[in-house]
Amino acid sequence: MKVRHQARDVDPDSASGCADIRTRFDDPAFAAAYAASHQVSGPPQRYFSSRLHAVFEVLGRCPGGDLLDVGCGPGVFVQRVLDARPGDFRITAVDRSPAMIVEAAGNTADAEVELVVGVAEALPFPDASFDVVVAMGVLEYCDFVAVLRELERVVRPGGTVLVSMLNPLSPYRLFEWGVYWPLLRLLGRAEGLLGRSADRRHCVPKSGIRALPAGSLWRRMRKAGLRPVDVVHYDLTPAVPPFDRFLGKWTRRRERPADTVTRGLRRWMGTAYLVVATGVR
Repeated sequence: MKVRHQARDVDPDSASGCADIRTRFDDPAFAAAYAASHQVSGPPQRYFSSRLHAVFEVLGRCPGGDLLDVGCGPGVFVQRVLDARPGDFRITAVDRSPAMIVEAAGNTADAEVELVVGVAEALPFPDASFDVVVAMGVLEYCDFVAVLRELERVVRPGGTVLVSMLNPLSPYRLFEWGVYWPLLRLLGRAEGLLGRSADRRHCVPKSGIRALPAGSLWRRMRKAGLRPVDVVHYDLTPAVPPFDRFLGKWTRRRERPADTVTRGLRRWMGTAYLVVATGVR
């Protein structure tokens, strides 16, 4: 494993969103908690499990080669590739947060993986360097126009690009962003007026999320020079927060990741989706 810090010139504000989001992702405690959320049973674990299943459905059709994980976080996806496809890929992973790279280094300590600190809007790699480029949970927090151009630049002709995006048209996200989170913030303010200490109040930090419907992202990928070929909706759930926590407990024994992924009519239930594209030039 090799870790390096490298980045091309880029405006840090445009590259990373608002300052409080940058601070949160740079916090080692947050990085460790984010890594743990992939394992703890609940909506986050359901979401991550479903996303990995969707990605590996596509990755299973790739013979191998050079793979880049953009916005690798704590290295959960990299670790899964190493376990599921040992020796098939030469893996490079990049994240703007040094704390996330530290987590990823701990999770891949014995593997041949190159870990890089850098931003998605200005990837520190030569043109046409990778056969597979994956960006999961990245576009919502970045300048997605710049990121898509970078993904197109570093993928080889005929290579595969996979990008995920939260689905802003799903009932789940509409309720979460338009009702649930505002109610929690209102409750937190009321608790403050009643004298409750800050660490015991309900609080939902600003997310900085900017999500696109699938059709819009498809068109933007084409404009960036990529050729979209498939859309997969994942994390199918009929419940909205916080009720999905309780529904998950009742259905956990019957849940399988394959049941939370679709290309069909049930896609309206998907809280997120994955677009698959190929490199052209």
